[in-house]
Amino acid sequence: MHKAEQSIVVFVTASSDEEACRIGHRLVQDKMAACVTLLPGVRSLFWWEGKVAEERETLMILKTRGALFADLVRTVKALHSYQVPEIIALPIKKGSADYLEWIQVVTNKPKNKLRKSKNC
Repeated sequence: MHKAEQSIVVFVTASSDEEACRIGHRLVQDKMAACVTLLPGVRSLFWWEGKVAEERETLMILKTRGALFADLVRTVKALHSYQVPEIIALPIKKGSADYLEWIQVVTNKPKNKLRKSKNC
């Protein structure tokens, strides 16, 4: 395998477990993420429309390649209920060589032609 691209971790919050599951399934199915971990029940405090808001959300932790970030953002925004969804990426500086190679292999496969995701 040629030199691996930069692997990244992407954080996305969703309004519910169902929304996170639906988005996560699409990203994995379309090979934009090798893995999506869902952490339900997170509590987020943030500024919105001039005041502090508080929401229960599901945090999605995605593992992917940096080169896929723009497509991933477009897909998340198309499927997300929020006007301004959290979509932030951090580089993976170090990690298990086997795991990092797996991210590269899984996300380099041709995208599935099937668009329907499993119901969550």
